[in-house]
Amino acid sequence: MAKKRIGILTGGGDCPGLNPAIRGCVYMAEKLGYECVGFLEGWKGLIDNNTTPLNKDIVKDIVSQGGTYLYSSRTNPYKREGGVNAVKETFKKQNLHALIAMGGEDTLGVANSLFNDFKLPIVGVPKTMDNDLSGTDYTFGFDTASTVAVDALERLRDTAKSHRRIVILEVMGRHAGWVSLFTAIAGNADYCCIPEEKVDVEKMTKKLKDVYAKRKYGLVVTSEAAELPTTGDGEVQALDDFGHVQLSGRDVGEKLAKIIEEKTGIETRSAVIGHIQRGGSPTLFDRMLGTRVGIGAVKFVDEGKFGVMSALKGTEIEAVPLKEAVKQLKTIDKKWLELMDVLF
Repeated sequence: MAKKRIGILTGGGDCPGLNPAIRGCVYMAEKLGYECVGFLEGWKGLIDNNTTPLNKDIVKDIVSQGGTYLYSSRTNPYKREGGVNAVKETFKKQNLHALIAMGGEDTLGVANSLFNDFKLPIVGVPKTMDNDLSGTDYTFGFDTASTVAVDALERLRDTAKSHRRIVILEVMGRHAGWVSLFTAIAGNADYCCIPEEKVDVEKMTKKLKDVYAKRKYGLVVTSEAAELPTTGDGEVQALDDFGHVQLSGRDVGEKLAKIIEEKTGIETRSAVIGHIQRGGSPTLFDRMLGTRVGIGAVKFVDEGKFGVMSALKGTEIEAVPLKEAVKQLKTIDKKWLELMDVLF
C-alpha cells in the first residue's frame, strides 16, 4: 500500500529556521508513516508542479543551515492567470494527502484562501524575521535577525566612539518594529524609530544632544519603514505580487542621518545591514522553534486538523486557525510603547 504524501513549501522572504522546520516535518512524517515531497520556490512550485524528494537522509544535516533547502519566491497564485487551478491540479497529480506551507502573512494568506475556497488540506508554519504574525508568540527567524542586528550595533558603537559621531543602524521591519525595538533595547541604543509611530524629530534630536554632551557619541536604531518627515510619502513605488511597496529605495537611515546632522550639528553616519539579517546559521532558539513547529505541523496533519498553523503559545505548540494569523498583523502595542518611553 502506497504511503500518504505530504507536500512542503517555503514562501516569501527566507529566514534562519526554515531548514530546521523542514527537517522537523520530514522526521515526524516518516515516524508516522508518511512520505514527503518538496515544492521548489514556494507557491510557484505548486503552479509549475516543480518538486524535489525529501527524506531523513536528505535533510539530516540542514538544521544548522540558513536559507531554505526548498528555495523561495513571492509568488501569489491568485495573481497569476490560471495559478489557482494549477495548484489544484498539482494536488491531484502529486496525490497529496496534505500540504504544509511555511511562510509569513502572504504565504499563509494564500494557504488560508485555498483552504476556505476549496477546502484544500493545508497546515501552515509561521515564518517571519519581522515577528509580526498574529496567533503565535514568536516566529523563527526573529531571534537570529535580532541577534545579528545587536552584533552590528555593538560594532558600530566602537566606530561611533572612535570618531565621536552619531551612528544610525537601519534594520528590516516592513510593518512592525520588533527587530528595531529588540535590537535597540539589547544593544543599548540611545533612540529607536519604529513604523508604528511617526518619528518625533524634536524629541529625538534633543535626546541625542543630551547624550552627546555627556559621552561624545550616540546610537540610533531605525526600522526600514519608519515614517520620517522627508521620506517622500506619495511617491509611486514598485509593488510585489502581494501589493507591498518595495522598501529598498527608501533610504530611511541615510535620510535620518541628514536630519540629525542638520538639527544637531553633530557628524552623523548610517549603516544598513539589510539581507545580512536573513542569512547565516540560525540561533539555538530558532533551531528549536523551527524544529518544534515543523513536528507540530505534521501532528496536526495526522490528526486531520487543517486550515490551522503550528504556533508557539507560551511554551506549547498549538493549532491556531490560519484566519487568526492573517487577519491582523502583530505590531508594537501600548505596553511596548510605554517601555520605549522609559528607555528612549
